[in-house]
Amino acid sequence: MKKAALILSIIFTILTFVGAGYVLYNGGKANAGYAIVPMVFALACIAFYRNRK
Repeated sequence: MKKAALILSIIFTILTFVGAGYVLYNGGKANAGYAIVPMVFALACIAFYRNRK
């Protein structure tokens, strides 16, 4: 379970940067949620991983 949380946090972190790049590429016209939602999930997975450590 700990390893799955680590893998999910890495995936969501990558999605956060991709979402931020998408928002910046569109000049801020895209919704910022494309970057914020994966960041929230990444933070939750990181917190879960650190609690299990």
